[in-house]
Amino acid sequence: LRNLNNGTLILNLGFCLQQTNPAHRNVSVLLQTPYFWPTQQWPVEDTDYAIYLAKRNIRKKGILELHEQEQYNRLHKWMNHKWDFIVMQAKEQYRAAKERKKPDRVVFECQERAYWVVHRPPPGTVSAMDYGLDRRIDPNTEEVTGESARDLRELNSLSSCFSSCSCSLVKYCATYRSHDPFLSNCLPSNPWLTDDVTYWTLNMPNVEIPTKMRVERWTFSFGELLSDPRGRNDFRLFLKKEFSGENLAFWESCEDLKWGTAATMREKAEQIYKTFLARGAPRWINIDGKTMEVTVKGLKHPHRYVLDAAQTHIYMLMKKDSYGRYMKSPVFKDTLQKAMSPEEHKFSDSQLEQNAKKRRPSLSPIVLRQQEQEQKAKMAANVDITQVMTKLSKQGREGGKS
Repeated sequence: LRNLNNGTLILNLGFCLQQTNPAHRNVSVLLQTPYFWPTQQWPVEDTDYAIYLAKRNIRKKGILELHEQEQYNRLHKWMNHKWDFIVMQAKEQYRAAKERKKPDRVVFECQERAYWVVHRPPPGTVSAMDYGLDRRIDPNTEEVTGESARDLRELNSLSSCFSSCSCSLVKYCATYRSHDPFLSNCLPSNPWLTDDVTYWTLNMPNVEIPTKMRVERWTFSFGELLSDPRGRNDFRLFLKKEFSGENLAFWESCEDLKWGTAATMREKAEQIYKTFLARGAPRWINIDGKTMEVTVKGLKHPHRYVLDAAQTHIYMLMKKDSYGRYMKSPVFKDTLQKAMSPEEHKFSDSQLEQNAKKRRPSLSPIVLRQQEQEQKAKMAANVDITQVMTKLSKQGREGGKS
């Protein structure tokens, strides 16, 4: 898409898609510098393409895509008389690129690759420079209006959303990669491979001394801290020292109301109101008037989520205020200092193979439940028969005496 008013060219063509879908080989999200604008109409020479392929061959250590390798061999054979000059230029450009900062180098490489994907598209793809009858808009028009303008805005919005979502996903994966037992080595050993349950024992919900990796996860986010029972206990100890333990107690009571049984829902809602929200409550919490008004109005007809507004208010208060101070507090530092780093259990390949041979699939919970019910029925039947026989024997003895 091109906007002729400001002379910018947006090539919405991502290289993340070209590996998964050949139909999108010429798509990348890129705001290119003027040097690479097709509107400049620079002559596309085979010498420049040969230098680009030679530089890419150096960077990839001889591993090119199939169509690039074919073009590289063809140009090498055709330009054999000046191939030394091409290789020299490629090495010089590669050396100059390494002196740039990494973000600038990555952006330039992406722009250059997009330029050659457009001007030297892979076989079987349509060139982005061919404006056919199926194109939605004419690139030579002075302005984009109506439905095309709306499509352009939607495309720009989707591009920004895709960029932010991909960055968040990459950041999340990089953060949690070392804490995923299936992707990284977990200490002391992976119980799914070694059948050693030490890992689960050290990471029980309310273990006395947590591991360092477990404590490290508490620093990722406030939600990660509250989701861990051991971390929540540590945070509760900190709040008690700050005389604000009622905030966490209120949040836990709201969670109990939300996930508890329906029969006790009304009773729990009233108890929470009397304990935390009513005037003169023993553990009164501080929430704003608007939230209090919404909460009191909802308590007239209580349901599972009647306290969501107040719970969210207290959650954000703890997240923005108490959580930051907890991370700097002696309570957290002491827990981190005492946290253990278990030593790795080294199992040989023969031991792992032997464990795998001994491993048997566990019974289905449905089968276990059926077996348990059958066992209870047998025990009840045995008790009944014993009682009947006892009664009969008593009656027999009494009849004999009479």
